[in-house]
Amino acid sequence: MSVLIYSKLTKIVIPVAGLGTRMLPASKAIPKEMLTVVDKPVIQHVVEEAIKAGFTEIILVTRNGKASIEDHFDKHYELETELARKGKDALLRSVRDILPEGVTICAVRQNQPRGLGHAVLCAAAVVGNDDFAVMLPDMLIHSTHTGQSDLADMVAGYHSSGAAQIMVEAVPFEHVERYGVVDCAGKPLSPGQSQAIVGMVEKPPQAEAPSNQAIVGRYILPARVMALLKETQPGAGGEIQLTDALDQLIHEAPVHAYSMRGKTYDCGHKLGFLQANVAFGLDHAETGADFKNFLKSL
Repeated sequence: MSVLIYSKLTKIVIPVAGLGTRMLPASKAIPKEMLTVVDKPVIQHVVEEAIKAGFTEIILVTRNGKASIEDHFDKHYELETELARKGKDALLRSVRDILPEGVTICAVRQNQPRGLGHAVLCAAAVVGNDDFAVMLPDMLIHSTHTGQSDLADMVAGYHSSGAAQIMVEAVPFEHVERYGVVDCAGKPLSPGQSQAIVGMVEKPPQAEAPSNQAIVGRYILPARVMALLKETQPGAGGEIQLTDALDQLIHEAPVHAYSMRGKTYDCGHKLGFLQANVAFGLDHAETGADFKNFLKSL
């Protein structure tokens, strides 16, 4: 019996070049990825999720005006020295251990806003011939279930099946036009389960949506996707859509939809950002109990 061996997943692409217009005026001078959910920037929550799922090479796709994101993951010797001098060990660990040993982070530039597919393609030279993952920095996942994360489950699914993995979440049908939507040939999809995808469409009108299973910003993809992106023509919004390249991939190789168990919060707009702060704030060891009492008092 032959044994299939798949590429070891170490690289993950995180596009952070967006203008963040939905978060103005807060994002006028501060990258939206640096806005904090409780005590960490949104981008740190996302990177920590990637590291916990086993990824060790973080690739940021960025632009001018976003240097603070890279700075956040760099050493700050003066701050660390001062915290050490004052014996503030817990705070010192919180800033020193943002990137664990063995994890690297690098940045490539997207020189013009041409869509998610184009942003991913900007990382092609760094990704090389390796399979890789993509995470959107706007989407935070809050997990209340025990065991490994949804992203780690996707990694396991990739290794066991060899199929590309796309995370999805059921949304109200009246909201499908906001998302990329997958078609699983009408097969039911329960949280924690996967189904083969037969097609997908970017931001369909409600009457044309093949399902209410929306893509929520986590992908595990074969290296072949980079070649497909090079051939992808502008689609919805005049941008190069990752969904269009993945729709082509479906004709060449298996692609599975993974139904997440956690709850997503879209921190790219104000309501989702506020909701994330409530969910994560209630879960935080320092703030949870007092914050819960505060909310009850309102």
